[in-house]
Amino acid sequence: MSKALKSELQKLLFDGTVIPAIPLALKSDRSFDERRQRALARYYMAAGSGGLAVGVHTTQFEIRDPEVNLFEPVLRITAETIDAERLTRPFIKVAGICGPTEQAVREARLAVSLGYDVGLLSNGGLGSWSDDQLVERTKAVAEIIPVIGFYLQPSVGGRLLSYDFWRRVADVPGVVAVKIAPFNRYQTLDVVRAVCMSERRDEIALYTGNDDNIVVDLLTKYRFQVDGEVVEKRIVGGLLGHWAVWTQKAVELLEKAKAVRDSAEGIPHEMLTLAAQVTDSNAAFFDPSHNFAGCIPGIHEVLRRQGLLEGRWCLNPNEVLSPGQMEEIDRVYREYPHLNDDAFVAEHLDKWLQ
Repeated sequence: MSKALKSELQKLLFDGTVIPAIPLALKSDRSFDERRQRALARYYMAAGSGGLAVGVHTTQFEIRDPEVNLFEPVLRITAETIDAERLTRPFIKVAGICGPTEQAVREARLAVSLGYDVGLLSNGGLGSWSDDQLVERTKAVAEIIPVIGFYLQPSVGGRLLSYDFWRRVADVPGVVAVKIAPFNRYQTLDVVRAVCMSERRDEIALYTGNDDNIVVDLLTKYRFQVDGEVVEKRIVGGLLGHWAVWTQKAVELLEKAKAVRDSAEGIPHEMLTLAAQVTDSNAAFFDPSHNFAGCIPGIHEVLRRQGLLEGRWCLNPNEVLSPGQMEEIDRVYREYPHLNDDAFVAEHLDKWLQ
């Protein structure tokens, strides 16, 4: 029997919300910085996000390494911080889940025990697995926790996944959403079409993880012919590493996109200009010029400038900003001041760090 999402959380998920992927806060000696980890969670809640993804790529997959052993502490401390805020609105706690079936099931059970609502199931590192094996793994996890399927781009550890695979995943009871993050238009269409072809299409919310195309994803209405009838589907929100920075502005952006796409007046040209500006900013943070090598340090650098993180340190000491990346971050700060939320962070930082 697959697990169901609470009704108020399901409504929030289907209405569309901002779900940042939380980074890992470290001290200069690369030990865990619990105070700043809690501050990050408080920032995302105060910024108006509707959920938080923990233990995902942005949190660094190395937290699972036995010599690091931070997977449980990061999930637990973040969940405790969310619960302590006693929010009067729904808030979705998303736990990253990865690895072979035995590991994924173990991580799902841990997430449930810590109060997480849904699991973001990555297929990264399973390049030799067949579609059959991956689908059975999805079913096993969905029996423990509601699942968000995850198309992670190959350049950061994901693998290519076919239309047929996503068509089968869409039919799995307990799959409540898909995060589409292949950074590829063709593969994005594979997922959307596969979900539309499923009888469960109205039980699955679509979220963008395409950091290179956030705004256009949110504005697009997809339309397919299914058994002679027209089926339409939207990407309703985002679960993004990019939204781990400038989050208050991301919340404003999503609300603006919703208003535009629900209007009968069409999409204003300025929304497409804004789309290009967001993508340009993402290029500075995510470092596609060097195959995304600096994506996590890039996020850290923005949070360091705001005072939320003490430094850019990653668990892997070789994971640093790429040549020219600092200058690119400087540039997008200069060119797009309307995209940052530095003033908002400065106003509340001391309270979040207490």
